[in-house]
Amino acid sequence: MTHAIRFHQAGGPEVLRWEAVDVPTPAPNEARVRHEAVGLNFIDVYYRTGRYPIGLPSGIGLEGAGVVEAVGNAVTEVKVGDRVAYAGGPVGAYAEARNIPADRLVKLPDAIDTKTAAAMMLQGMTAQYLLRRTYRVQAGDTILIQAAAGGVGLIVCQWAKALGATVIGTVGSDEKAALAKAHGCDHAIVYGREDFVERVKEITGGEGVPVVYDSVGADTFARSLDCLRPLGMMVTFGQSSGPVAPVDTQELSKRGSLFLTRPTLFTYVAKRADLMQSAAELFDVVTSGKVKIEVNQTYALTDAAQAHIDLEARRTTGSTVLLPP
Repeated sequence: MTHAIRFHQAGGPEVLRWEAVDVPTPAPNEARVRHEAVGLNFIDVYYRTGRYPIGLPSGIGLEGAGVVEAVGNAVTEVKVGDRVAYAGGPVGAYAEARNIPADRLVKLPDAIDTKTAAAMMLQGMTAQYLLRRTYRVQAGDTILIQAAAGGVGLIVCQWAKALGATVIGTVGSDEKAALAKAHGCDHAIVYGREDFVERVKEITGGEGVPVVYDSVGADTFARSLDCLRPLGMMVTFGQSSGPVAPVDTQELSKRGSLFLTRPTLFTYVAKRADLMQSAAELFDVVTSGKVKIEVNQTYALTDAAQAHIDLEARRTTGSTVLLPP
């Protein structure tokens, strides 16, 4: 019998349960994937707590990697035996095996193992759209990434550095500062003892940065705006500290005709052509060595609740994977 982590009500990590589930024969245009590793992401917490409402009971998780076990009629994207990965849904990745629309699967290069793939698809393709599409970072740019020692943060630091940018990052401790610097962050600001707005202005000679990438949300949003130069772009792509309060658009005008966007990976890879392009760029920077994926924590899939506890307590760095039995 196949098992999965499911939850029947929104709440804390204790609502996550290891349950037997039925995985039927794949429907037309579906494939069944036997997971070898599953990615842990903060968006999983949003679903579990009800911040992102979902019909219950439900599975959880948006990212996984493994081997195709079966395909339904009309599937052309993959075949049985292919090593594949996916990110962005549908929800339900915390499972030993599952059916998923075949057009959401990406074949893995031989050089990337499934554990690494499960750790990098959602965070890595997020970094791809942030750096190459939302604001296209150019050589000579100076950028600010909040939570630079997190999963997306470490990838952004390395990728932006490879593009020729100067990277400023905020972190929560000296240990995380050292980690961020080891991954391309030129200026790691420990926000508990330094004013990151003052440091950004100091580093940029008072000019500010053209873009801020902020996944923290409520705690940093207003001051992230203060770091931007006129015509700069505020990219708020997460809310680990809570949702951002409603914004008076006059504030964007007063601060220098700023741009504000709240992007999601789901939109950027909704079309298969965009998904394939994003994955291809990610695979290229990883296989070339420009970006190294740091899997700094692993948990048994059955211990998903503990993984959520540690994630919310900010005890994790880099990427985390859950391993099925």
